[in-house]
Amino acid sequence: TTSFLRIDLGEFRLRWEQHTEFVAWTFMRPMRADELLTLSQGAPQPAATLAPSAWRQDLPGQCLTQVDLWAVPRAEVDGAAVVRQIFDASTVTGSTVISNSCDLHTDMQMRGDGSIRMLVLVGESAPGKVSPRRLGRLVQRLLDIETYRMAALMGLPAARESGAWLAEGEAELAALAQAVRQAAREDEAELLDSLTRLAAELEGRYAATHTRFSASAAYFNLVEQRLADIAETRILGMQSLHDFMQRRLAPAMATCSSAEQRQAALSQRIERVSGLLRTRVEVEQQQSSRELLATMNRRQDLQLKLQSTVEGLSVAAISYYVLGLLGYLAKGAQKLGWPFTPEATIAVAVPVVVLVVWWSLRSVHHSIVGRDDNP
Repeated sequence: TTSFLRIDLGEFRLRWEQHTEFVAWTFMRPMRADELLTLSQGAPQPAATLAPSAWRQDLPGQCLTQVDLWAVPRAEVDGAAVVRQIFDASTVTGSTVISNSCDLHTDMQMRGDGSIRMLVLVGESAPGKVSPRRLGRLVQRLLDIETYRMAALMGLPAARESGAWLAEGEAELAALAQAVRQAAREDEAELLDSLTRLAAELEGRYAATHTRFSASAAYFNLVEQRLADIAETRILGMQSLHDFMQRRLAPAMATCSSAEQRQAALSQRIERVSGLLRTRVEVEQQQSSRELLATMNRRQDLQLKLQSTVEGLSVAAISYYVLGLLGYLAKGAQKLGWPFTPEATIAVAVPVVVLVVWWSLRSVHHSIVGRDDNP
């Protein structure tokens, strides 16, 4: 896909360049001799007006910025008169650029047609003579400065909107943090839900603005690079273009940077408060678990005590049934020649059976208790 195009259309030349977020159209034409003579009486016709108006209106997208720039020989015009005529009564910046070879003037004010104006008075005599190639690079850098300035400012509306929301979010988080300190156990779920909702809303805003803020910072860096490239020297009594950017653009970029930093800081604070609340909930859950285990242990002890209480009854009952079976066995044995009566046999067996049953139950009891004590 083509991202750069340059065409000579006779009356003017067209330069088209595609960037990541925008497209730059540059219209260029040479200035006629009669226009130089009358330059102090009015601004010459911009090159873009030579293109059909219907075609210009049909260009896709919205206009980010429009620059009317004139580069004229410094020796052939009355510089002060031209500056007054082109910029009216506006406050004009003034500086020499590229080793004092050219004078740069602009007021950075948007006019009724949406354009701003720049004037470059070009040195044509030694030692300040400027080659066409060097002048072309200067013009391109000046156009880049304005283009990237406006692109950087695209993040300002988002920063202002985020600033208003962040003020509310910070106040809400402060209230939630205070509520966490005083909350009862039954309020913790609602507080955690509020923190989760606030975190989700912040994450959504961060995702929506992070790319814009990062792009604005990148464009601002490009503006500063281009300003360094043109090597400005301020004309005495006038503000330089770099000074203008520091007074107008730098605060806007600081607003974007501040909004991004506040988003990151708020996210970290939400995470800390959420972590504190989760820790509190976990501690309370552990306490509840310990209380439940203690209750279960008490119940088990009670069951063992109850079991010990009825152990005597269990011994008697089991012994009774065992002796009953032994009585049937003694009756059968008597018929087979057993010398003792069933009653005598049972009487002799009673202490033995009771002792064996008691010892067996006791062994089982100690075995169960031993397994519980040594899991």
